Amino acid sequence: MHVIVLGAGLTGVTSAWYLRQAGHAVTVIDRQPAAGLETSYANGGQISVSHPEPWANPGAPGQVLRWLGREDAPLLFRPRLDWGQWAWGLRFLLECLPGRTRRNTFAIARLALHSRTCLHALQNETGLEYDRLEKGILHLFFSPRDFTQAGPRAVLLQGFGICAEVLGAGGCLAIEPALAHCRERILGGLYAPEDESGDALAFTQKLAALCLYAGVTFRYGLRIESLVTEVSHITAARTVNEDDETELIAGDAFLVALGSHSAALVRPLCDALPIYPVKGYSVTLPLAADADAPYVSITDESRRIVCSRLGNRLRVAGTAELAGYDASVSPARCKAILRRAEQLFPQIKPAGEIEYWAGLRPATPSNVPVIGRGRLGNLYYNTGHGTLGWTLACGSGQAIADIIDGKPSRIDFPFLNL
Repeated sequence: MHVIVLGAGLTGVTSAWYLRQAGHAVTVIDRQPAAGLETSYANGGQISVSHPEPWANPGAPGQVLRWLGREDAPLLFRPRLDWGQWAWGLRFLLECLPGRTRRNTFAIARLALHSRTCLHALQNETGLEYDRLEKGILHLFFSPRDFTQAGPRAVLLQGFGICAEVLGAGGCLAIEPALAHCRERILGGLYAPEDESGDALAFTQKLAALCLYAGVTFRYGLRIESLVTEVSHITAARTVNEDDETELIAGDAFLVALGSHSAALVRPLCDALPIYPVKGYSVTLPLAADADAPYVSITDESRRIVCSRLGNRLRVAGTAELAGYDASVSPARCKAILRRAEQLFPQIKPAGEIEYWAGLRPATPSNVPVIGRGRLGNLYYNTGHGTLGWTLACGSGQAIADIIDGKPSRIDFPFLNL
């Protein structure tokens, strides 16, 4: 079978890898000149199996109200004359109900654990290097209210088989000595020793190179304009190159892995994907050779900011902004992230130019990605991973390859089957 993968981000490339390993001919199409240059480019670097709780939870509406009007708020809603934004917001509120939050948490945890197993197998098989650190993730709490949730969260994670330990301030410092300068402000932490960090862009581009060597075809510089249908199936993807020349690329099956742009592509086909872009920001600091920077990946639970060491760089990322498809970088948002990094690690001085970045995360109201078959018989989806694209990439890619291959699922997950 010839499978056309639409999108060469982290999700599209991992899907292409598993499809090719299953013996399919694969062609990947992307508008960028190389793989991983949009949402996968500069994310937080965490493979955070220990964070299956969705943004949509019973405490979220109150938090959003408290953050209204704050330009540096972890979650910022910029109202627009966009029905899609308001509809997504209403569905987000619905997913905050306790029963839905539990269901969504369970689904994400199962996929995350499966994805970690798939990533380890792939890494062992290929030997890919991507500034990987297996030092865990330390979730930090700076307010009594937040820290009261550490114990219940640890019990929940342990119930899934995810290692998690509640620590006091001293225990956090023992895990990551670089936190010494803010010890007085830390109330405690939740440490997940089996979590990892790594450069998602390096992983994506190196895996794309392995895919190419294995026989996958990559078509870069092509904008995907629409899908051509005939009766009850897709026959081709209509693409346009930089010279405005149209090309139809035919295939037997079509996999949509276009992140935030997935919903618009398939809307004419009557597949209503509950995906809306949620902009996230990151700041990347080059480090001097003797920099006293953290090696353990950090999650600041009060600000929704993460820090990951990627070789000689420190990536600090976070916040969520509902502002439509505007991917421009807000200096105020980036500077707020940088200020927080300086509060956590005041001894770090950049060794060169700091890189500011913003990307559009493809978020569903529930945080559960859309994986499975569409309404048309040969149309499939692997998209909508939100903030957990790096965490869920390999498991999602393996799962959709099984679905396209007609194999039974290896995990209990609410796969789409329209």
